[in-house]
Amino acid sequence: MDSKYNSNEKLLIDDPRFRIKPVQQMAAACTGALITSFFVTPLDVVKVRMQAQSRITNKHKCFVYSNGLMDYICTCDPSKKKTSDSPHCRNDQWYNKPIKFNGTLDAFKQIAKNEGILSLWSGLSPTLILALPATIVYFVSYEQLRCHIHDLTKPYYANNNQNQPLWISGISGCVARFGAATTVSPLELIRTKMQSKKLSYLEVHQAMQSLLKYHGYKGLWKGLGSTLLRDVPFSGIYWVMYEYIKQISGQQTSFMYNFIAGSISGTLAALLTTPFDVVKTIRQVELTEKEIITEPPKIASKWTIKEIIDIYQTNGIRGIFRGLVPRISKVAPACAIMVSTFEYGKTFFQNINMQAHKKKNEEILK
Repeated sequence: MDSKYNSNEKLLIDDPRFRIKPVQQMAAACTGALITSFFVTPLDVVKVRMQAQSRITNKHKCFVYSNGLMDYICTCDPSKKKTSDSPHCRNDQWYNKPIKFNGTLDAFKQIAKNEGILSLWSGLSPTLILALPATIVYFVSYEQLRCHIHDLTKPYYANNNQNQPLWISGISGCVARFGAATTVSPLELIRTKMQSKKLSYLEVHQAMQSLLKYHGYKGLWKGLGSTLLRDVPFSGIYWVMYEYIKQISGQQTSFMYNFIAGSISGTLAALLTTPFDVVKTIRQVELTEKEIITEPPKIASKWTIKEIIDIYQTNGIRGIFRGLVPRISKVAPACAIMVSTFEYGKTFFQNINMQAHKKKNEEILK
């Protein structure tokens, strides 16, 4: 029997003997992603209905929709009616129904009453095709990186500080988000082209060939830069803050503690990265409207800081923090639900691994 094993010892999430496997991490992340989408999507549906309707007035316009896991470009053509035979129209007309709302609660009430409760999850299904894999890649990458760096650096800090250094979480979060966003970006570009122009798979192949011909392979990552400018800092800030709050407890944290820690961390990260979110949203929408849909000659983008300064000079401090309250109202619960369910899944699988380890040792003694 392993002499270091003690069934009564404190359960450590990073104990190599019980550490959950990548497949178990994937299961925990997938479960958390589905639960997060279920609870957060209605918030963004209401936000889109309240804020985007006035903007969606011209052909070939689009807006950013989020299911709590990732942003999703929705293109729309309001000249087409809901009665059209096109499935594209039937799926996308939910955002542009002529109902006036007097506030968030009124929007929830009217949408549920007039359109049915399921309308609060409008547009969710197609977004999960990319959101689930992206979320799984992100969380599994984060855990793998964090544990790997933890194991490599533990001899240098374990004697003085039993807590994992916060910089490990920050670096792991940034690298994981960079990898996940880079992996999904070409798929999102293809999906947006298919949706906006209703292309067949053969036509998508031809469109990709044209894109590669004129822009090279880097054309597959159009718009990625603005996404990374927001998501990478957000991820770093979020995980550092989350792990710090967990360390304050000094013990194994509960589901509710993780929920609160995730909410606080998400709120802080959202607050600090909102100026980048404003620029990212503008660029993402413009990219779809001008380059993906109409595809005019490429125009050089402004530097992010320059664009933030321009927004500030035009609209003041409110301009660079535009949409802060709606964003926090979406990000905070999304982060809270996702991380708490993910941590719960980790603990669940870790208990299974611990029992398997104990059983194996008992069999050795026989």
